[in-house]
Amino acid sequence: MNAMADGLIGKPALRARLGFEPGLVLRMHGMRRSGNHAIASWLQRNAPEGRALFLNNCRRSANPLDAFSSVEVNDAKVSVDKVQGDLSVLGPDVGDGGLLLVSYEDNSPAQDRPRKPLSGHFDRGVIDHEVLVYRSFLNWAASLTKKLEPNESYSVARRIAVILRGVDLYSDLLGEVIDGGAAISVCYDRWMEDEAYRADLLARLGLEARDNSLGPVTGYGGGSSFQKGALESAELATDRRYVEMMQDPLYQAVLQVAARDAVLVARIQTLFPRDAEVLARVAMENPIKGEVAP
Repeated sequence: MNAMADGLIGKPALRARLGFEPGLVLRMHGMRRSGNHAIASWLQRNAPEGRALFLNNCRRSANPLDAFSSVEVNDAKVSVDKVQGDLSVLGPDVGDGGLLLVSYEDNSPAQDRPRKPLSGHFDRGVIDHEVLVYRSFLNWAASLTKKLEPNESYSVARRIAVILRGVDLYSDLLGEVIDGGAAISVCYDRWMEDEAYRADLLARLGLEARDNSLGPVTGYGGGSSFQKGALESAELATDRRYVEMMQDPLYQAVLQVAARDAVLVARIQTLFPRDAEVLARVAMENPIKGEVAP
């Protein structure tokens, strides 16, 4: 959005589009299947008085106010048809001082460049914090592989191409976490396990802890790929996904490739040393045994 619209600068300029003036604006980035939606729900529940507008999975290079895949108000989904071309109809349900949260999937803050802004003409000056969500490699790759496998419209080659493209982006994202840029990084694995970690993150983001629980399982992407019946996030065994997938041929192929990417493995070693140990063992195994030449 043009920050000079109607002669206003900064957050007051958002009122005409949103029907409210945000008290806090967060832009969230992360790979899909990294727990983004669980964290988005948690942020909304801890917004000022629980008041929040969440624009999910926004399209790159476009203003997020015009290019979101779905929308939530106060942690509840709203029909996109209801806000067709006019987000301001939701303003009274949020109110001045509420949270504006916009999210991008398979993306990181480094992809936001002056000559090619991630959020198009949206005024970056109103963004209070960039939030970067990441997850342990073995569990993230297991979840993504599991999610893609039932899609019969994708050939095996296409599935693995999607996964390996994601692995490349994932490596870039870990590089940003290690470099310690301006974004506030959220490790999903630790977020799931450590209530004090969640509380500290809320404080860093300028939010009061109203509901620091893990909350319900969200329905995005069909919910959990492994535990379809789970209703509460606390029921999810998110730290064991790689164990469940270790005998899966497609997952094994992904690990074989990842284990030979020196940059990726070095970054995993820094943040998830146990994952790196597994990849080191994978790299020592020859995936083709015996004579295969014609």
